[in-house]
Amino acid sequence: MGSNGSMILILVAMLAVMWLLMIRPEKKKQKKVEEMRNALSVGDEIITIGGIMGRIVHVTDEDITLETGEDRVRIQLKKWAVSNNVKADAAEAKEKAKK
Repeated sequence: MGSNGSMILILVAMLAVMWLLMIRPEKKKQKKVEEMRNALSVGDEIITIGGIMGRIVHVTDEDITLETGEDRVRIQLKKWAVSNNVKADAAEAKEKAKK
């Protein structure tokens, strides 16, 4: 009976460590990305998950319109396709450099 209790305790401890090291940081990262996508505004320079770079010219609840290059090609994308906000990343790096 005692060995079963210790096995269950070890299993619970392993699950807790796995949650702390793997699942929790991933959820924090997902939350940060979701906040970044919700904070997108006109004029932000972004990079999509496909590698397209451009400037936002229109934002709705679920979509953005992106203008790329000098020829002013406009592409409509879903917000979930945004990978990085270049302006926000640069501002964040500048803030860290001050500290």
